[in-house]
Amino acid sequence: MEINVARDFSETPNARYRNEGPNSGEAFREEILEPKYLEARKKGEKLIINLDGGYGYPTSFLEEAFGGLARKHGSKDVSNTLEFISEDEPSLIQEILEYIKGSR
Repeated sequence: MEINVARDFSETPNARYRNEGPNSGEAFREEILEPKYLEARKKGEKLIINLDGGYGYPTSFLEEAFGGLARKHGSKDVSNTLEFISEDEPSLIQEILEYIKGSR
């Protein structure tokens, strides 16, 4: 199971919250990430998050999407279910893992 953020959501992720503009981390989490996460957990599968193909990721987007998911479902469960890939910006992976870990 995989989500390609650029293909499945937007090539231009934006702000933290919906009320701050289009393509927010909140919208991504609620509309795409969380439903796929719950499906992957139910099936006992990994959910691959492909970060390539976009035009960059604001910190607020990443923290709201992935930190927000971890706040709701627990950082351990989220860490065990999600797997990140990025050829374009591999440093994003560590940044996201810190948001997940720091959500406790």
